[in-house]
Amino acid sequence: MAADPSPPQHLKNHSNPEHIEAALDHLDNALTSCNIALGAARGLIFSVIETLGVLVGDPDLPEHMRTGYEGLLETARELRARIDHRDH
Repeated sequence: MAADPSPPQHLKNHSNPEHIEAALDHLDNALTSCNIALGAARGLIFSVIETLGVLVGDPDLPEHMRTGYEGLLETARELRARIDHRDH
């Protein structure tokens, strides 16, 4: 019998990577157009980074999903660096 390629039940509730990517794009656009306070942006990016860190650290996460979340985590860290740079 072939293994079921679908993720385990507890992983079916993981955030869709496209939604996280859209949130990062939205935050990036808000920063570029100065439509968000730096404190709010800092809080949002902190939450996204923490969430992605938990997802990447899940030992049951399939490798193909981990790779996608790792890429989003790197993007989020770059965005955090931009936010920190604007604050100085």
